[in-house]
Amino acid sequence: MPERTKQPPILDAVQLDLKLKPCTQFNLDNGVPVYAIDAGEQDVLMVEWVFYAGNWYEDKNIVAATTNYMLKNGTKNKSAFAINDHFEYYGAYLNRSCYNETSTVTLHCLNKHINKLLPVVAELFTESIFPEEELAIYKKNQKQKLEVNLKKCDFVGGRIIDELLYGIDHPYGKYSSAEEYDALQRDELFRFYKKYYTEGKCILFVAGKLPTDIQGQLNNVFGKLPLNAATMPMVEHVAKPAAEKKHNIINDPNGVQGAIRIARPFPNRHHPDFIKVQVLNNIFGGFFGSRLMSNIREDKGYTYGIHSYLQNHLQQSAWAVSTEAGRDVCAATVAEVFKEMKILREELVEEQELHLVRNYMIGSILGDLDGPFQIIARWKNYVLNNLTDAYFYKSIETIKTISAEEIMQLAQKYLVEDAFYELTVI
Repeated sequence: MPERTKQPPILDAVQLDLKLKPCTQFNLDNGVPVYAIDAGEQDVLMVEWVFYAGNWYEDKNIVAATTNYMLKNGTKNKSAFAINDHFEYYGAYLNRSCYNETSTVTLHCLNKHINKLLPVVAELFTESIFPEEELAIYKKNQKQKLEVNLKKCDFVGGRIIDELLYGIDHPYGKYSSAEEYDALQRDELFRFYKKYYTEGKCILFVAGKLPTDIQGQLNNVFGKLPLNAATMPMVEHVAKPAAEKKHNIINDPNGVQGAIRIARPFPNRHHPDFIKVQVLNNIFGGFFGSRLMSNIREDKGYTYGIHSYLQNHLQQSAWAVSTEAGRDVCAATVAEVFKEMKILREELVEEQELHLVRNYMIGSILGDLDGPFQIIARWKNYVLNNLTDAYFYKSIETIKTISAEEIMQLAQKYLVEDAFYELTVI
């Protein structure tokens, strides 16, 4: 019986000994690897199919994203309505997303219905037909959304900063246009679908309260498909950053707010400084108590929110600052961002502030491990980046032990004004 007359001890998050639950790994008959987390009290599960079918592999812009979106829009035996009706009947949710290197199809459902749902998902990978009428609706809707979004300075700023960092022809830097939607053809989608889905490279991630025969069910439905049948093509893209570092764009002459993006190229997770820079980034602008928020939001009142982050790419990355501010204070906001960089280069972070950031980061990781879906998401991140659980424990150790001197050295190395692209879109 707990002693309720006494307050329980309060521990700092940095004192916690965090452990990453191991995942089970097995292969289907066709060689498709499956990573599984069996945990949780509720009778639910998630299955995610990850294909190497992002825009990294397309020959024509927006083919990858369109193909991924239209997987649910009709097969040889089912209309788009019938497919959606089937998943809704069983209380399931099927989503799909397209990223730079990968695309995903994600199923959330009650585990007792998994045997009714897996065959229909498999049908999407082998029998999709991309009906012309569905493609026409998609193109019309996307052009309407684009027309609306192009009036928003933050949307335009996000597109242009990536173009400056990587070049318009690089998968990380390209963006869509109405003309490209008009030019989409069904046969282009079908060729991409056959090469990168039906016969593409696939990885499965499964989490939740798993049925005892989950391995057999997955193998029966997906183990005989031609997935992973061919070797993935070696596709390389070279970034071509813009020469000019400072850009001011008028998107709306009557606009009262401007979007500010300040960013520089940065190595990916395999670089020895990446984990350490995560700590510096949080001090700089990575959470609500960061220096950028304290100065530019709380003290100056220039913006409702400002944050810095490292882009989540597999090949290359970037370190960016993002905010929106009043038109009349955009220049002052940019100046304050560079001022905070200068302070970090020249002054040691005080132990109290560093301790706060350590607790925040460890606490965030603890929250990210709350449940099987969150755990498998972390494992997915490691698998796709060719990392192991050693990266998890190295991250924890770095957060707990990095010194103020190391942080200042990193700031002197990376938070250099001349290395950053500066973009304001009004």
